[in-house]
Amino acid sequence: MTHWADVIAEDLLKRGDKHRIATGITPSGHIHFGNLREIIIADAVRRAVEEKGGKAEVIYVADTFDPLRRRYPFLPEEFEKYVGMPLSEIPDPEGGCHENYAEHFLQPFLESLDVLGIDLIVKRADQMYKSGEYEKHIRIALEKRDKIAEILKEVSGREVEEDWSPFNPLCKNCGRINSAKVKSFDDKGAYYSCSCGYSGYASFREGKLTWRVDWVARWDILKITCEPFGKDHAAAGGSYDTGVRIAREVYGFEPPYPIVYEWIHLKGVGAMKSSKGIVVPVKDLVEALPPEIIRYIIIRTKPERHIEFDPSMILEVFDEFEDAYRRKDRSVQLSIVGDVVYSDVSFRHLVVVGQIANWDLEKALEILSRTYHVDETVRRDVERRLIYAKRWLEKFAPENLKFEIKEEIEVEFSEDERRFLRTFAERLEEDMSPERIHQLVYEVARELNVKPAKAFQAIYKAILGKNYGPRAGYFIKSLGIEWVKKRFKKV
Repeated sequence: MTHWADVIAEDLLKRGDKHRIATGITPSGHIHFGNLREIIIADAVRRAVEEKGGKAEVIYVADTFDPLRRRYPFLPEEFEKYVGMPLSEIPDPEGGCHENYAEHFLQPFLESLDVLGIDLIVKRADQMYKSGEYEKHIRIALEKRDKIAEILKEVSGREVEEDWSPFNPLCKNCGRINSAKVKSFDDKGAYYSCSCGYSGYASFREGKLTWRVDWVARWDILKITCEPFGKDHAAAGGSYDTGVRIAREVYGFEPPYPIVYEWIHLKGVGAMKSSKGIVVPVKDLVEALPPEIIRYIIIRTKPERHIEFDPSMILEVFDEFEDAYRRKDRSVQLSIVGDVVYSDVSFRHLVVVGQIANWDLEKALEILSRTYHVDETVRRDVERRLIYAKRWLEKFAPENLKFEIKEEIEVEFSEDERRFLRTFAERLEEDMSPERIHQLVYEVARELNVKPAKAFQAIYKAILGKNYGPRAGYFIKSLGIEWVKKRFKKV
């Protein structure tokens, strides 16, 4: 089956061999995994276009000139006074670690994108407006204000207020960008009256277009040919529908190729929202997971399907990725960043071995040598992914995957459990494979008329002092057959 990114790339190449793919986010709070979807979609399409002989680049527009909509729960009370001001003009919410509010949330995100191997051109909206990139489009929007209002009414069903304007001046008195009304304009700027009581004049570099017009102007300014965007913008009468008409009838160009995507839901919570604190920050994810896994979660799923994400259940994703890697699946090819080679050692097994080895690389490799041939490929792979295994376990893993080898066992054992452990230890042999060890559990349990669940429980109690633990075959092999035999006989 052809990958969705290749289908889009083929469509784009029918339109031309050079493409600019846009993506953008308002840095009003922690930029989270849900926000990442459109950027990874854009990058996957870029890769596919280039692999087919075309040229493509990703343009990331940070909406730094958007107003702070309200004081979000994570902001101190004094930030109430900044509501309505552009994010680029508000102080850093944590006391000056960044130049302004927008950069505080934007910089960690851009650093994460670098780790994820996403090469892009970054444009900041406040700088675009202040440098005059929007001037021509603001002038045209004001001149064709009635036409835009007509389009908005016909497409969205929303009739704008009589004093509505497509341009929002930045008030020189209160500093807000959403509270002034345009009274008149000339070739350079607009006269306005603000709700704070101030009246003045703002050049076209001192304000911004309303969202539905801003988006279209941006397409033209940056010569965008393709853009992924959320399903909210794609709804009937939504931003894209009005954008198509405004592009053609007001600015005179063809709108970009649309890629509509569904939300990423945090399992058990719902769609991620920075304003409500429902987030898994991208920065946290890139520290705990290899970049190819983060990319794969998004790239393996068609954009129009929602993704149910649970960072605590990531082992299943690793299992799927490792299998797809062996099959040279297209989603894996579009996910790999840099010169990465996987060995046969699973991430699931590394989580177990890492804990046994107390995260010491040489000790972990020694343990793995009981099951695998440890060559340079295995060493490189384990050295890289062992770090992620430790971080994921600390940040996201459920408690039942965490364990500690007890020096002394202080739990009680039934006579059946002791009988099973004694017989099982006698049957264990040094050259047994993990699969054979697992099978032996069932064989001994059946011979002794002990339920398999009770047999496994006895194993974990004898090693960990609790009723559950990692997959028994690999766990026992990793611990060392002789060590386990002595331990069971001691019990």
